[in-house]
Amino acid sequence: MKLNYIVAVFATMSLLGCEVNQPPVKEDMYKQVMPETNQAPASQYSEIANAAIGEVQDGWLKNFNDPKLEAIVEEAIRNNLNLQAAVAKLDAASAIAVQAGAELKPVVGIGGQFGNDQLFSNSGYQIENDAIALSMSWELDLWGRIRSQKAAGEAAFEATQYQVMWAYQSIAAQTAKIYYLLTEAQMQQGLAQEAVELYEKTYDIVAAKFKQGQVTQREVSLASANVASGKATVRKAQSALLQASRALEIMLGRYPAAEMAGAKDLSASLPPIPVGLPSELLERRPDIRAAERAAAAQFYQIQKAEAAKLPKVSLTAGVGSVSNDLTQIISLGNNFWSIGTNFVAPIFTGGALEAQVDIESAGYRQAMANYGLTALKAFSEVEQGLANETLLREQQEYLMQVVADSKEALRVTNTQFNVGKVDLLSVIQQQGQLIGAKVNLLNIRDARLLQRIDLHLALGGDFQNTPKVVPE
Repeated sequence: MKLNYIVAVFATMSLLGCEVNQPPVKEDMYKQVMPETNQAPASQYSEIANAAIGEVQDGWLKNFNDPKLEAIVEEAIRNNLNLQAAVAKLDAASAIAVQAGAELKPVVGIGGQFGNDQLFSNSGYQIENDAIALSMSWELDLWGRIRSQKAAGEAAFEATQYQVMWAYQSIAAQTAKIYYLLTEAQMQQGLAQEAVELYEKTYDIVAAKFKQGQVTQREVSLASANVASGKATVRKAQSALLQASRALEIMLGRYPAAEMAGAKDLSASLPPIPVGLPSELLERRPDIRAAERAAAAQFYQIQKAEAAKLPKVSLTAGVGSVSNDLTQIISLGNNFWSIGTNFVAPIFTGGALEAQVDIESAGYRQAMANYGLTALKAFSEVEQGLANETLLREQQEYLMQVVADSKEALRVTNTQFNVGKVDLLSVIQQQGQLIGAKVNLLNIRDARLLQRIDLHLALGGDFQNTPKVVPE
């Protein structure tokens, strides 16, 4: 009964402390950190003409209609070592959050002493001293120091949760981008080999003309050099292909044996996608949410530092038994109990406590600035992504025209060369222009796919239909 009474007293007094102030909510936090003239538009993005109207959709990976890509991303999510490190960091943050709130609970311990004492006289008389006791101590969080510490730990854990969510989305996007870079590398190698075959046909024609005395050794050497240059380009393309394949294998946690292949082509459909409202981005992007919770954690750290300047009050209690007979200890024959209060107040600490408040305050300002920077970067990524949707599409249209015109120009030049109206140098130059146009067109097709992936990531849409559940 006495112990129950003590616990009840502890619980009642622990509720008498000051309330912990709460950090500003997300909307207010953004307004605080950004000038009024720098606020995000409420209704639509400035580049909205390049997007569809509607809410941001999850499951964007299926929009590429490539089961192989979906399987590769799933493997990356399962095996990527960076993600495993992020999840381990989350587990540590969870334990730290639990540790931060542990001081709100009483500390209970048990101790004992069993032994003999002998007088220095020659009587040989011994005194047996045996004791056992259960002790309990509890700091009364009168000023909210421990509760602020607990809130900071919980906010830091939530920030880590959002960081892990962002890591999942980033790894999915990065894997998809490397997959298409690998596809481009495959096609670039094929294009380089196609160029060599074209150069070799030209060389055969020039060699035949040389035998007939229609051209000089100069033309033969030019054609031969063109073939050698093309073969060197093939080797360069092969190196890029191997590098891209190994990069994808590393993303999947595989040994980098350069055995992976990309898609067959870069013909994925890219219809306009809905982008939602700018104001929703603050809630949807995990990296922004992580920065917001990190600022909240630092807000609580200031309160913890302020409370540390105030007195600490702890209640202590104990129950036990003491006797000079061990059998009486076991039967709890001689019981005792105690209850007391500890009071510790800092008087002079050399300015350490005030300095800690300054440190935490500076940390909060830094966290708020980082939050604003993260938000601005996110808005910029969306706006630039929307602009690139149109710019890259128009570039592709122009380059398709360049390829078509270059093919026709090469056809005409070959005809003129065969009848002696132009020299070989004109043919080689026209061949180079056509191959260059094809390379540029291939680059733009891949760039559009990579840009679309970046836009999905920037909008904060999840790559799965069901958002990834972060381990608790």
